[in-house]
Amino acid sequence: MREMIQMVVVLTVLSCVSGGLLASIKSNTEERISYQQLKFVKGPAIRAILEGSSNDPITDRFTLQDGEVERSFFVGVFDGQPNTVAFETSGKGFGGDVGLMVGVNVADNSLVGIGVTTHSETPGVGSRAQSDPAFAAQFKGMPFEGEFTVKPDGGQVDALSGATITSRAVAGAVTDAVKIYGRLKSQLADQLKSFPK
Repeated sequence: MREMIQMVVVLTVLSCVSGGLLASIKSNTEERISYQQLKFVKGPAIRAILEGSSNDPITDRFTLQDGEVERSFFVGVFDGQPNTVAFETSGKGFGGDVGLMVGVNVADNSLVGIGVTTHSETPGVGSRAQSDPAFAAQFKGMPFEGEFTVKPDGGQVDALSGATITSRAVAGAVTDAVKIYGRLKSQLADQLKSFPK
């Protein structure tokens, strides 16, 4: 019986020490992991969308609460005015969620650009949504309102050949971004007014 109690005590101590060590490692690396994800996963899309801004949009960002979700907004300063933001949303693709960064000019409600950040789409087919510049370029300058759909569904977006489901996911993510923007537009405008130029 005594051996059983010793074994339980030893296992309890080891479990507590291991749990504490893992919690400490997670706590100490969480910020670095978040920064690496921002820099290498989302950063390329943000920089491409806000290309030509006079600031660093990765550094110049703020968060807003959207219901249960806290959203990050990356600010682009053009001609001395902080009038453009990029934020992330997602759509349901063939292989899972397609993460999409969407840039909007708050002054004139126009779509500045899009960039796929994450996906699990078929390599060489659906993955072209991230690598094909012509696909992303077609969104630039479109009015940021209403619903975005692909041409096979009667919409305005040219679908990638052989990747209609992925194209629908991107169009759906842009539509979702329109809704997010509509809910948060006044808060975005207030944040940008107080943003340093």
